[in-house]
Amino acid sequence: MKRGRLYVISAPSGAGKTSLVKALLQSEPRLRLSISHTTRTRRPTEVEGREYHFVSRPEFAELVKRGEFLEHARVFDNHYGTSRAFVESQLAQGHDVLLEIDWQGAQQVRRAMPDCVSIFVLPPARQTLAERLARRATDTAEVIHRRLSDAAGDMSHYGEFDYVVVNDDFDQAVGDLKRILEGQGEDLRSSRPQLKPLLEELLAQG
Repeated sequence: MKRGRLYVISAPSGAGKTSLVKALLQSEPRLRLSISHTTRTRRPTEVEGREYHFVSRPEFAELVKRGEFLEHARVFDNHYGTSRAFVESQLAQGHDVLLEIDWQGAQQVRRAMPDCVSIFVLPPARQTLAERLARRATDTAEVIHRRLSDAAGDMSHYGEFDYVVVNDDFDQAVGDLKRILEGQGEDLRSSRPQLKPLLEELLAQG
């Protein structure tokens, strides 16, 4: 049986990554989403095993000690990790697997599985990112401010990824992701010069 392919998608908070991944999974039934473990408190709209596997900090530490994670990272005072066994079993069964993780986790996955395909999602403008973060009713103003200030740091790592998708038009962004999955995304490489003006605006201080 042909082994599946591992795809890693990262983005700054508010870039619309979660919505894109959801749309991609609905249109690509062969894809399997890896559900991360987290020590974050479950939100009222979330279900155990759907958004995350919610575990306590001691449980998480034990999983790290046993080497159960393909990657793990601390983000916004909480810990997140990807189950190595789940990913390996799905790939062995011929399923393509999607990891929705931050850039720190993506670095670890690339080291562990260098043949993975990595994609970074960018917002079309800094203002758009600020507006999307402000629309989130689940976060306090303080959290929104911190996420916005951290976003530039996240986005500075875009060049470590194979591809970059700009989430300006949602349907087009989903289409771009599908093209990458089909091996037809050469024009979406992270090294393309067309990204330079956008990155200068997104990474500008102030």
